[in-house]
Amino acid sequence: MAKHCVMARIASPRGPRRSPGAEPAWAALPDDELLEVRLKDLKLALRGTWLDECLRALNGELAARGLSVRAHGWISDEWFSPQDTYGIAFPFWLAHPRLIRLERRMMHTVEGGTRRECMRLLRHEAGHVVQHAYGVHRRRRWQSLFGRASLPYPDHYQANPVSRNYVQHLPRWYAQCHPDEDFAETFAVWLTPRANWRRRYADWPALEKLDYVDELAAELAAEKPIPHKRIEVDPLGKLSGTLGDHYEKKRERYAIDTPSMLDRDLRRIFTSRSSARGAPRADTLIRRHRSEILRAASRWNGAYPVALDAALDDIIDRTRALNLRAPGARKLKSDITAMLTSAAVHAHYSASRRRWFAV
Repeated sequence: MAKHCVMARIASPRGPRRSPGAEPAWAALPDDELLEVRLKDLKLALRGTWLDECLRALNGELAARGLSVRAHGWISDEWFSPQDTYGIAFPFWLAHPRLIRLERRMMHTVEGGTRRECMRLLRHEAGHVVQHAYGVHRRRRWQSLFGRASLPYPDHYQANPVSRNYVQHLPRWYAQCHPDEDFAETFAVWLTPRANWRRRYADWPALEKLDYVDELAAELAAEKPIPHKRIEVDPLGKLSGTLGDHYEKKRERYAIDTPSMLDRDLRRIFTSRSSARGAPRADTLIRRHRSEILRAASRWNGAYPVALDAALDDIIDRTRALNLRAPGARKLKSDITAMLTSAAVHAHYSASRRRWFAV
């Protein structure tokens, strides 16, 4: 994504491992003091962390597809891939468990906070790397399918939730934001192992874009990337703002104080009472029964499975943020299935209602 773009979240079962070594002094600070620490004073590095392992896995996926470009990575203040280097910036909050906890408190979610989610975001960023490494956005076919990369990025975009012209890889129909993001999302779906995208997007106009990426990758396997310098854009060590400054801007931009539309319904189904600590985690049980829930909801309301999948990602994310438990596990599948077929899904996915999202 572009430097100013921050994307939404996808829940996942596996989390990061703590990096070895002495704990930094700021890790023991309470939140109010930690927010006064400058970003550059966190002194974080990518090498040797679980993020570095994810980056190596991504480059392995590119190699397996015959693409010779390799992405390098560094720590910054958000996810992005700049145009002038084959690199991916990782957000600082993923580099230490203490910062993950702060991110969850401030934003109610952790974007990229598990290995599955991190890889999903990395595959999207890899789309930007490939685009700039080979200049594919200059090709007429690319422009006819995705649009012109020279279009300015909007501050907000209006999504059509039921559109079949775009793949749905990241939440909030991010492919509809800009032609570059449309390509990056399409590339990410194509790159994902065992995605079975031909079946999943059968009869969708978006399938033409996926077929094009498949053909394009075969052509690029015989090409060398355009030479670029290996640089780091906005590395964390050069960012003088405090964590408090960072979150003040981020919370204002995404109106994070606005209660989630899902929270009230989720609290009716699950509980956060201390007496239920021994009960299974709600997000764990939802993931366990995910396929059954999606099939049942799709049968009941006829909604597109991919759209329901995105809605269920939102539900999982909120149950994690609210630390909800499921003492009545036997009713879980029917309750969540009913929720997906209720007004919450209608409000998000109705063809008559398009929603605006911050980029």
